[in-house]
This record gives sequence, structure tokens and C-alpha cells, in this order.
Amino acid sequence: MRLDTICPVETPEGTDLQAELAGLVPRALAYSVDFLLRMAILMALSIVLMVAGRVGDGLLLIAFFLLEWGYPVFFEVLRNGQTIGKKAFAIKVVNEDLTPVRFGSSFIRNLLRTADIFPFLYVSGSISMIVTKKFQRLGDLAAKTIVVYDERPEHNTALLDSVEPVTPSYPMTEDQQTAFVNFALNRGQLSDARQHEIAAIIQPKMPMRVTDPVEYVRGVGKWLLGAK
Repeated sequence: MRLDTICPVETPEGTDLQAELAGLVPRALAYSVDFLLRMAILMALSIVLMVAGRVGDGLLLIAFFLLEWGYPVFFEVLRNGQTIGKKAFAIKVVNEDLTPVRFGSSFIRNLLRTADIFPFLYVSGSISMIVTKKFQRLGDLAAKTIVVYDERPEHNTALLDSVEPVTPSYPMTEDQQTAFVNFALNRGQLSDARQHEIAAIIQPKMPMRVTDPVEYVRGVGKWLLGAK
């Protein structure tokens, strides 16, 4: 069987989304960039805090903890699933249904890096990526996340060029995020009546100032795709 790096996702509306999965090499290179960046920051801090004695040692340990565990979660949640290293190689973390990764999923996948490292040098994580269809390490399997190339089809995103991104007015489940993104990307395949029918379903949860529910849904969908 041929190795297929395309991850298709069937949407509730019956349309298909797809993304190209990132394999072991680009992910390893991205991790190397992030690792070197973290080490450079720690080295700079160690020089600055050297004069502080034991207090400086304590602060350095705190900085190490934050960089090791907080750095990837911060960037994945607030920067479109991309750490600095991932952005350099045009890859990003998303949920298995291709919706943006959130705090819970990012926290789980990064917490389980300790299992991926075992017994050394990410041997367990590398084996997991090689044997799974979606190149998922153990943390990805637990968090139900994947790493894909950050590429968006021009014919889809072009439909959103005139749409202003809208921050959701309430916390959204992953299913809701998927529905909003699919609606935003596939408007051209839906009739005007169908668009308003879908938008009307969630209109009671929209802010009172919203006058066009269709544009609101598309705006939230664009925001979920990374436009801020």
C-alpha cells in the first residue's frame, strides 16, 4: 500500500476538507529550532542571573519550567497551532477534524512528551509516528491532534477575503468550530436559503447587534481559521 499523506475529513454538511500531514523530518527540524531557541534564552538568563546567587538559580529553574512546558502550549493555542519552529517549516498543530487546537488538547499533547522521549531522544514518539497512519506521536494520540502543513486552498480562502474575522461571543465546542469553519469555506456550495437556514439555528446565541447572521457565522469561521 502507498503511504498517503493527505488527511481527509468529512463534514456534517457532506463536503470534504483535507490537509497534508507533516511527517517525522519536518517535525524533528521544527523541534530542533524550538529547542535551540529555548536553550539560547536559558543561557542568556543564566548569565544575567549569575550575580543573584541562589535566588538566581531558583529563578533559572522557574524559567526552565516555563520554557519547557509553557512555551509550546502558549504558541500552539495563541499562534494558530505554530511554535516558532513550526512556523519556520510551515507546519501547525490542529485537532483530528482540522479545527484549531485549544488549551486542553495542547496541554495533553505536550505533557505526554515525557512518554514520547522514553527511553531517550524521542524514540517512543518516533516509532509511534512511523507506525500510525496520521504520523501521531503518543501525545497526539492522547490529545487527538495531528500536525499538518499550513496550506489553505486558494479557491476556498478567496471566498473570505471580504469577510471581517469575528471573535466568538461564547465558548465553542469542537463540533461547533468544525461547523463554523465548514460553513465559511463552503459557502459557494450552499444556496442562499440553506445559508440562512443554517445561520438561523445559532442566531439566539449571537450578540444582539448582529444584523446579518450569515456574515457573522462566516466571520467566526474566518477567525477560527487563524485570522485575528
